[in-house]
Amino acid sequence: MTDRIREFLRTRTDDGPVLVVDLDVVRDNYNAFAKALPDTRVFYAVKANPAPEVLSLLASLGSCFDTASVAEIEMALAAGATADRISYGNTIKKERDIARAYQYGVRLFAVDCQAEVEKVARVAPGSKVFCRILCDGAGAEWPLSRKFGCEPQMAVDVLEHAHRLGLSAHGISFHVGSQQRDPKAWDKALASAAAIFRESADRGISLSMVNLGGGFPTKYLKKVPGVKTYGATIFQALRKHFGNRIPDTIIEPGRGMVGNAGVIETEVVLVSKKSETDKVRWVYLDIGKFGGLAETMDESIRYAIKTPRDGAPLEPCVLAGPTCDSADVMYEKEPYLLPVSLEIGDKLLIEGTGAYTATYSAVAFNGFPPLKTIHI
Repeated sequence: MTDRIREFLRTRTDDGPVLVVDLDVVRDNYNAFAKALPDTRVFYAVKANPAPEVLSLLASLGSCFDTASVAEIEMALAAGATADRISYGNTIKKERDIARAYQYGVRLFAVDCQAEVEKVARVAPGSKVFCRILCDGAGAEWPLSRKFGCEPQMAVDVLEHAHRLGLSAHGISFHVGSQQRDPKAWDKALASAAAIFRESADRGISLSMVNLGGGFPTKYLKKVPGVKTYGATIFQALRKHFGNRIPDTIIEPGRGMVGNAGVIETEVVLVSKKSETDKVRWVYLDIGKFGGLAETMDESIRYAIKTPRDGAPLEPCVLAGPTCDSADVMYEKEPYLLPVSLEIGDKLLIEGTGAYTATYSAVAFNGFPPLKTIHI
């Protein structure tokens, strides 16, 4: 937590959970990514935190933007980005949304099957397309499913189809899994990308770009390598698989760009047990899965939590949110160790919450308002 966030919370007088984001940390993170991979363009994943303050800052620093919808495209444009700095990276798009993006000037689209290629060809003629391939996501704390991407051997046919329909078969993309703590995870995906480049060339199609995706982590409870380590390791893999003919590359950091910039302040609403002999306490907060902590689902993301009673003896606790929904339980499979002296009314600080919190917050579920967010 930065001194600026600490000072803001010290003087705060209003009620309810709040996310505070320090924009200076976002600036430092962008500069770190730009320095770690100097020949790679940064396409910030808007979905991680689409706040206008974040987008405007990144646009002013020269960032490009990975968007998942027309609304996110409009957000990036409103923040000062030009259309040539925007990628429509969702592989699942309505044809009318592709047309709208094309009207805005967007010319870079993700695909993962021939049907999606045909939609782009009909309403965004001449555009560049890149085909997303599947990755196993080993080593990621939030592995991705098979929802996006195709098997690598299918990608060549998809790109050839795009080429024959008059589109520019631009390259390959992949995602090694969110919160990927192994810098070597990119190696296997780049081997697949290089093979696709070679087979495409044999068919007369010259690919020129590899989208290295996201996956760059932020620090929660476990230590993670620095951005510099990721940059060096990825560059080594590029040289290994592409030799001296390294393609254009882009990255799509989201969590790694804004995660460590935010802290949520939350209040203990209730501390209880389910029986007199229960060794685990239940700690209910005024924020839960529906208030912005959706990534605690399956306990994949375990946030660092600071309390005003740190240093006191600890005991296991189940953490839960305030809503009348039985799914609003965050840490039960592996209870969280919190001070025995924790009481109703105590304010807790949930660190590393700048990404995928406010953007996941429900609109008035059970009457609770969306997560209040402050940018300083």
